[in-house]
This record gives sequence, structure tokens and C-alpha cells, in this order.
Amino acid sequence: MTPSQSVLDNIFEALGNQHRREIIYALSLQPHSITQLAVMRELSLPAIHKHIKILEHAGLISNKKHGRTHFLAINRQALLALQEWLMQYHAYWGNDKETLVNYEHYLKKKPAKGGEKKK
Repeated sequence: MTPSQSVLDNIFEALGNQHRREIIYALSLQPHSITQLAVMRELSLPAIHKHIKILEHAGLISNKKHGRTHFLAINRQALLALQEWLMQYHAYWGNDKETLVNYEHYLKKKPAKGGEKKK
């Protein structure tokens, strides 16, 4: 089952920023505190919180508080939803030249207006 359009829109919007993609990469390796991520990305705490809010809204990360520290982890289910969406096009993948050559053959075989075939 492919994810809903709004879920995909949120995921693509979240991943449309380099800092957020770098946060996802870091969290794919291991959970981090918000402060650790801010230091790693050389971002202020308000800036990192903005990115985290967007990633959480997209469902890409989860937040767990331990004492006074918030730890973040990647939500692999959201990435799986993105992967499922991409894989629906896998059957059509090939190299770009093959795709264009096949389409050109299709156009040559397609009847022209008036019932004639193109040559």
C-alpha cells in the first residue's frame, strides 16, 4: 500500500533541506540529543528545533525525553513509506537511453491522425 499524498508531501518537504537530510543521516547511525545535533550541524538551538519540528511533523523522527535531555531517533517506518512509493516506479526504470528509444519506437508505430501510420 502506498502512503497517502499528504504523508508523502510532508516527507518530501522535510527532506528538501540539506540540514534535515544531514540530521536524518546522523540519526540513521544512532540516536542523538538535540544539543549533539546542533553542535554537529553547527546550528543554533532555535534553528535545530525548527528543523526537528518539521522532521517530527513528517513522521521521520521520534523524540524521547530522558531526564532533562531530549533524544531523537529515526523513524524507519516513514522512510519505508517513501521507499514503497519510489519502488512503484521500479518496473519502469532502466537507463534513460532505453526509455527514450522505446518511446520513439512507440511513436513510430502509433497511428497518425486520419488512420495512417507514421514512418
